[in-house]
Amino acid sequence: MNLYALVRDVKDFPKEGILFKDITTLLQDGEGLRESIDQIAAHLENVEFDSVVGPEARGFIFGVPTAYKLKKGFIPVRKPGKLPYQCVSQTYDLEYGSSTIEMHIDAIQKGQKVVIVDDLLATGGTTKAMIDLIERMGGEVVKIVFLIELEFLKGRELLKGYEIESILKY
Repeated sequence: MNLYALVRDVKDFPKEGILFKDITTLLQDGEGLRESIDQIAAHLENVEFDSVVGPEARGFIFGVPTAYKLKKGFIPVRKPGKLPYQCVSQTYDLEYGSSTIEMHIDAIQKGQKVVIVDDLLATGGTTKAMIDLIERMGGEVVKIVFLIELEFLKGRELLKGYEIESILKY
C-alpha cells in the first residue's frame, strides 16, 4: 500500500510558506491506518523493551495501537496540568519561546527500557525533551519510530546516538 498517497499536502498551514503534511486523510482510511500501525510495530518486533512512550496528541494515535499490538504498556507524555497524578516535567526551547512536557512521577522505573512512537520528526525538540525526561527518571530509550520524517529539518542531528526509524520520509 502506498501510504504516501494517503498524506495530504496543505499549503500555507499553519502559516504562509509551510507545506503541512496532513495525516488526517491517512487516519480516515482504514487500510492505511492499519498499514501504518503494522509498519511501526514491525520496526519494534525484535526490540527488547517494556513500554511505549508517546506524546499527545498524535503520539497517542500511533503509540497506543502499537503498544496493544506488541502487548506492551503505554506511557503518555502531556502538556502541563493534563495528567491527574504527581508529575515530573521537562522544559525545552522552541524556535520562539519554550514549552514543557510532563509524565507521571511513577511512569518510568529505573532501568526500564522504552521506545518512543510519534507521528512526526521535524526539528527533534519535543523528542529530545522526552528522551531527557525518560533518562532523568532512570529509563533507557532503546528505539524511536516516527510515521513521518521531514528530513530537510535535520531532526536526527539533535537525536544522535539513538536508533531512529521513519516510515515515510520527505
